[in-house]
Amino acid sequence: MSAPKNFNELESWLNEHRVTEVECLVPDLTGVARGKILPREKFTEDRGMRLPHAIVAMSVTGEQPASGPYYDVVEPTDRDMQLRPDPTTVRIVPWATDPTAQVIHDCFDHKGKLVSYAPRSVLRRICGLYEAEGWDPVIAPELEFYLTARNTDPNTLLRPPIGRSGRAETSRQAYSIDAVNEFDPLFEEIYEYCNLMGLNVDTLIHEIGAGQMEINFFHDHPLGLADEVFFFKRTVREAALRHDMYATFMAKPIAGEPGSAMHMHQSVLNKDNGRNIFSNADGTASDEFFHYIGGLQRYIPAAMALVAPYVNSYRRLSRHTAAPINIEWGHDNRTVGIRSPIASPEARRVENRVIGADANPYVAMAMTLACGYLGMKNKIKPKPEMKGDAYLSPYALPRSLGEALDWLRREPDLHEVLGHEFVTIYTEIKELEFDEFMKVISPWEREHLLLHV
Repeated sequence: MSAPKNFNELESWLNEHRVTEVECLVPDLTGVARGKILPREKFTEDRGMRLPHAIVAMSVTGEQPASGPYYDVVEPTDRDMQLRPDPTTVRIVPWATDPTAQVIHDCFDHKGKLVSYAPRSVLRRICGLYEAEGWDPVIAPELEFYLTARNTDPNTLLRPPIGRSGRAETSRQAYSIDAVNEFDPLFEEIYEYCNLMGLNVDTLIHEIGAGQMEINFFHDHPLGLADEVFFFKRTVREAALRHDMYATFMAKPIAGEPGSAMHMHQSVLNKDNGRNIFSNADGTASDEFFHYIGGLQRYIPAAMALVAPYVNSYRRLSRHTAAPINIEWGHDNRTVGIRSPIASPEARRVENRVIGADANPYVAMAMTLACGYLGMKNKIKPKPEMKGDAYLSPYALPRSLGEALDWLRREPDLHEVLGHEFVTIYTEIKELEFDEFMKVISPWEREHLLLHV
């Protein structure tokens, strides 16, 4: 049967698949699946669950601030929120021994209002702004990741995994079919899992780095696609473990290799007639197209902390490493941060190349759509098109998480569209992570400073 649209259809779906357990999931700020596993009968009886508010507002290490503005949003008494399942998100868990379903939940407070800082709520908020204008945003993500050999020691460098030839990659194999075929058993299982879960994945390619892959998703509505990316990350990590390797979405897991991005193709349709508003009737680029780019250029630097969320994220954004260093834009130009691919007028779109693979997909889609929305609403004109090598232009993005957080705090327009409570929670949590990182001494410091300064 097709995806359930309500609770009655959800019950029928669970019956059809003879489900005995339900994984009740909520994506936290990191994109980690939090929640509970319930027996089918308990899930049907409760149709929801309770969890503390802080569950969706924790650092990647599971911490919360000891004090500060965080508690102007999250009550220090640690109250419960009510999680309600979204029937449209139900998927089978293909690797489970017993018939098990997984369902994403939305977070509500005790008054029945969406918890504003939950990642899914933020994306819902941005989609609502588009709907109020009669616009229908369309997204198509491209998600890069690395396969690595198992590594249980954080102090040991990551290595490419052993393929079916018995050898690991030692050189870059961009777009190599044979290099992908080295991991045929793994990718066959990933595609099988994705098919069983109804994930709309498209092309698989080998990216530039040794052991680096990319999967493309078919274009769709942002909220449903963010759910699919959330499920996909979980699925790939699980499948890789079953083949004695790791899959990682870190932005820069291996020194000397390119980082991993989540390139985001986006366009906007008129809800009444389905026309792509980025194109005029005669096929030329519309004002909305240029204003959307103008919004990305104006606001991406201030929004960087949302899509480069960790200290590691900024290692990816360096010259000549297939990642942008600024927010220049151009047609079919992969050195820029904002690319317009070759396309028909009906498919005219903008590709945001700044976003890292480590970004929470809900937050990432909310960020890029918010920047484009502000551009169209405020009729922001873009800079002239970059026709050459954008790496020859200066850096125009924050160079560290600390700098990015400062920029985000100083941009009231983003606070307004994303929600003040979300920005407060997000910046407080990321400041906590940054403080934790600064307590760690790196090998570089020991190597170059120990005896030289």
